[in-house]
Amino acid sequence: MIIDIFLPVSLMFIMFTLGIGLTVENFKNIITQPKALILGLVNQMLLLPLVAFFILLIIKLPSEMAVGMMILACCPGGVTSNMLTKLAKGDTALSISFTAIVSIISVITLPIIVSFSMQYFLGSNAPSINILSLGMTMFCITTIPVGIGLFINTKYHDFSVSLSIIANKISTILFVIIIAGALTSEWEAFINNLNLLGPAIIALIFLMLFIGYSSASLFNLNKEKSITIAIESGIQNATVGITIGNLIFNQDTGLSILSLPSGVYGILMYLVCLPVVFLILRNIK
Repeated sequence: MIIDIFLPVSLMFIMFTLGIGLTVENFKNIITQPKALILGLVNQMLLLPLVAFFILLIIKLPSEMAVGMMILACCPGGVTSNMLTKLAKGDTALSISFTAIVSIISVITLPIIVSFSMQYFLGSNAPSINILSLGMTMFCITTIPVGIGLFINTKYHDFSVSLSIIANKISTILFVIIIAGALTSEWEAFINNLNLLGPAIIALIFLMLFIGYSSASLFNLNKEKSITIAIESGIQNATVGITIGNLIFNQDTGLSILSLPSGVYGILMYLVCLPVVFLILRNIK
């Protein structure tokens, strides 16, 4: 019961934190410069799930964990990608806007791709999944909180500025608690499968960072936008992955095995991405 309530509520608060950092102007800017938006959407909505799928064809994971990897690959970026973009001297406004838009679109794409993945990897053992219900659940715990945050920032900007300082700290604490809970509840499975999960997750991160930056450079986007697209393409919201995995395979205690890849990803993301951000992306001329 605690997990059933804590996970969705925590995710809703994290997405609300993203929303209070948004302005209507963010969306206007991204619409007037559609090249970066379209490229980023293609990378995250199409290439990311395809790359994850091909990695899983090469690195054989247990069926449930393979589905968990696909859930992770369908997740939007999160507040973390926005922070990393700022650290890497990318286009932070583009990052925040892009994350919000992908969060909305993933309400449709995630249930469809996850349903396909469950049929492919689990076959006859796949549990029944209501795509419409899952989509509506995602809408309630991701899109609505972002919209509320945007509304508050638009109507009560001074209040949202002071609130965002506290909210960002709380979001970070919640993220740490969720990741710790994921690893603690499935620690034995984590240890037993780290040799498989680690390479698959690291390969996904590096490939998408490379594809994101290279594709942006190919289309002559400036350095700031290229860095942003690289990070948005390679960084997913682990909290969404953990929450969705637990909603599909609900358990009386602990977290679902479908959530384990997202939990491990939440740790490896920092170990892999922070060095990349500081040593590579930031220093590219």
